Amino acid sequence: MTATKGLEGIVATTSSISSIIDGVLTYRGINIDDLAENATFEEVVYLLWYGKLPNRSELDQLTKDLSDNASVPAEVIEQMKLYPKDVNSMAALRTAVSSLALYDAEANDMTPESNLRKAIKLQAQLPTIVAAFARIRQGQEPIAPKSCASIAENFLYMLTGKQPEAIAIQALDKALVLHADHELNASTFAARVTVATLSDIYSGVTSAIGALKGPLHGGANEAVMAMLEEIGTADNVTSYINDKLANKEKIMGFGHRVYKNGDPRAKHLQKMSQELGKITGNMNWYNMSIQIEDIVTGQKGLKPNVDFYSASVYTSLEIPRDLFTPIFAISRTSGWTAHILEQFDNNRLIRPRAEYTGPSHQAFVPIEQR
Repeated sequence: MTATKGLEGIVATTSSISSIIDGVLTYRGINIDDLAENATFEEVVYLLWYGKLPNRSELDQLTKDLSDNASVPAEVIEQMKLYPKDVNSMAALRTAVSSLALYDAEANDMTPESNLRKAIKLQAQLPTIVAAFARIRQGQEPIAPKSCASIAENFLYMLTGKQPEAIAIQALDKALVLHADHELNASTFAARVTVATLSDIYSGVTSAIGALKGPLHGGANEAVMAMLEEIGTADNVTSYINDKLANKEKIMGFGHRVYKNGDPRAKHLQKMSQELGKITGNMNWYNMSIQIEDIVTGQKGLKPNVDFYSASVYTSLEIPRDLFTPIFAISRTSGWTAHILEQFDNNRLIRPRAEYTGPSHQAFVPIEQR
């Protein structure tokens, strides 16, 4: 056996959910460019779960099901009010999602019908949890979800208490579409490993959230915004980035393990970042991002990934920086649950081997002789 660091290049399973072939990302065979420009997030959720785009009645039913299940058990909300006010947002989300299982009578029902119902609940409830957490830590009461609203609209409404502008709904909806699934990424693999033991779907999504929490996965967009805020203005970009590159420091939001010629999702968020900058009258974040891209791509040949421009998009929507990764989780729940359902359909315990590199032929020494 020969180990591959980070399992790079290892094909661990088969899947019909999403693919990355020759730098092209597809969901169920449909190019991400087509979905980003034409599909709503709810259509993508249906596509990932059922393997096809919904017709009007199927979409209406899914939207209703998501809306009907968006409320979170009161006990979970009360628990969230006891969290430390400065708790990490992803730690709060991880804990709250795990708690959901305690109040679901079907939590340990492993039938396909029950697991699909739980997938609907999880997809519907995560936006409510994230919005509630954001308000609770500010000393505000959570806002109940509206009925028959899209996930993007409902989240922004529950976060602010105000009806969001159409452009804000469109921007967030597009970001959700772009983040929905991404083949066998770290958090998706974590979810599949967990449920392959025949643990429940809540355990799988909790494992995925734990993996997404890391800065090398979901936390990258937060790091991008922290960098932009540290730079401050476009006048400081060149010296800041050149110093980072000279010191061989990593510039967050660039490069990708899978994509060698650029992340196909990035261009859609770049365009949205520009549009939002114009509408809000603040082009600073977008202009800085363009400068950074020019320097890093020019000097290192690295291109931006999906995290780079999502940072300025969310900031233009006035979303706090530490909610960026929880929003990623809201979107990726669609992919996580699709993969969990697929794993259950043709399950085998995931148990790889390790190449041993420690000492060999060591004798046991009694404690008196050590």
